[in-house]
Amino acid sequence: MKKNLPLLLVLFAGLIVILSEFIPHRPFSSINKTLEQWIMIISGFAMLLGQVSLIRVNSTKIKNKVKDWPFYLAGLISFATMLIVGALWGMEQTRGILGNGESIQAWLGLKPFDYLFEYVYQHLSATMFSLLAFYIASAAYRAFIIRSFESNLLMITAVIVILGRSSFGAMLTGWLPDSIGFLHLPKLTDFIMEFPNSAAQRAIMISAALGIIGSSLRIILGIERSYLGGDK
Repeated sequence: MKKNLPLLLVLFAGLIVILSEFIPHRPFSSINKTLEQWIMIISGFAMLLGQVSLIRVNSTKIKNKVKDWPFYLAGLISFATMLIVGALWGMEQTRGILGNGESIQAWLGLKPFDYLFEYVYQHLSATMFSLLAFYIASAAYRAFIIRSFESNLLMITAVIVILGRSSFGAMLTGWLPDSIGFLHLPKLTDFIMEFPNSAAQRAIMISAALGIIGSSLRIILGIERSYLGGDK
């Protein structure tokens, strides 16, 4: 019973959600709305559990002085700082325990939480993504190595798109007459991005959707049971 009850609940919830999409009337619509509210409540507890786990794991590593433990300490301090300022003075239009902190807003121009998010977190994120650019460039270089027809096609397309998005590409083919204007690199780039690229993206999205449907059916029908704690 301990294993069958969760399977029955999952089956019931999954069928209700599916039926509510095809029969948007009572009682399916009301039950579906209730399930969506339950999901939000469970998500809130999941976030709380994640925060507790974050504190516990990082505290253990700091206590044991593992390698690079100061970074875990910095993570905990950052987490505590954002949590405290958000709880005391709120964020954006949300009021905190001590109100909106008008005097602090007059000094900083924003609430403490919004100030840290805008001028600290955003810049750290930009720095991280700028570092990733070097890894992306390295991966692109390895992908463009000519080994097969597909790699040749990828390299040619990438070169056209890169040149078409730059002023050098427009200057390179700007002398071509209007009768063969479709060969202008910016126009070729727009064509590639609008048609072949969009078609490939939609194919990937359709494949991903089919994969999600397959996984959902496996869970609803009880074939996939890993969420029960390793029972397969």
